[in-house]
Amino acid sequence: MKKLLTLFALASFLTFGVSNSAIAQGEDGNDAATEMVDSAAMAAEKAAEEAAAVAAKAASIEADAVAAKKEADAVAALEADKSFHQVLKEKFIEGGPEFMGIVLLCLILGLAIVIERIIYLNMATTNSAKLLANVEDALNSGGVDAAKEVCRNTSGPVASIFYQGLDRSHEGVEMVEKSVVSYGSVQMGQLEKGISWISLFIALAPMLGFMGTVIGMIGAFDAIEAAGDISPSLVAGGIKIALLTTVFGLIVAIILQVFYNYIVAKVDSIVNDMENASINLIDLLVAHELKNKKA
Repeated sequence: MKKLLTLFALASFLTFGVSNSAIAQGEDGNDAATEMVDSAAMAAEKAAEEAAAVAAKAASIEADAVAAKKEADAVAALEADKSFHQVLKEKFIEGGPEFMGIVLLCLILGLAIVIERIIYLNMATTNSAKLLANVEDALNSGGVDAAKEVCRNTSGPVASIFYQGLDRSHEGVEMVEKSVVSYGSVQMGQLEKGISWISLFIALAPMLGFMGTVIGMIGAFDAIEAAGDISPSLVAGGIKIALLTTVFGLIVAIILQVFYNYIVAKVDSIVNDMENASINLIDLLVAHELKNKKA
């Protein structure tokens, strides 16, 4: 009986131990599974956060690109809306006031002389054929005094030459011819007055521009020497000033050259008209003198 009870107790103890071990192993398995689930959840959450950060960064870059594009479009539109006067003013300021101001002064003085010469030459232009016909009619009707009165009331170098020739008509045809030639030279000098200054400004403006070019290049090389490195930003400023002064000097020279050629052509036309009219006047006086001798 005692042996049976002992065996029953031993079997109960073994059964209880095995049960506890199984329970313990089950609990350990559940804890490992829970830890694995938690690790996976944390990894998924971290991946989601990284994806969200990447997406936000991409969105920020795209927004910056769009903003930069809008700003560039706005700047381009502003540049397109600028008038020629505004662009010219900006370039003039960028070129520097030292040489740009002198070039501008050459342009102003040259244009002032050009305007004065154009007005003078247009006022000096007369209808020589009509004047000669009026002088001839006055000679036939009222003599030399009537012809001189016609010339006195007519403006222009041709009428002045006619008046000087008629004033010497009583001294002979040779004296009339000398008087016409001498006074024609005086009138030619009046027509060409101030033209040499225009040619001076035509030559001076590009020279000043080239001087600004040289000084701008010297400044660029000084900047390179001071920095000890060749950088485009260092060289660009000096070269830009150099090119702007050259461009403005050439523009001034071109403008004045066009007007200079017009003025020279106008002077040549008036001088040719004066010479032809002077020859016709001498012929008219010779004919009038012969007519008076016959009478």
